[in-house]
Amino acid sequence: MADEHEPQSAPASITRGPRKMRTGEVVSSGMNKTIVVRTVTRVPHPKFGKIVKQMKKFYAHDEQNQAKTGDRVRIMETRPLSKLKRWRLVEVIQK
Repeated sequence: MADEHEPQSAPASITRGPRKMRTGEVVSSGMNKTIVVRTVTRVPHPKFGKIVKQMKKFYAHDEQNQAKTGDRVRIMETRPLSKLKRWRLVEVIQK
């Protein structure tokens, strides 16, 4: 009889889904290895149907400190890196 407290091994066939990607503008790059990216999403208003902009800020990890304020960047979802950082820089689209 197998011990009840043995750790269960995960099946090898588990695959992760695609990670979320966002494109936005760097609004702050003053921190070391961290940037703040503002994304703009256009969605219809739930009641009136008019297209409105939704702005959201994401804290992203920038290992080489290559992104500067005003740059267009692409970020990718990742594991939690700190209290606020859950994204990392993929590329700088436009300087």
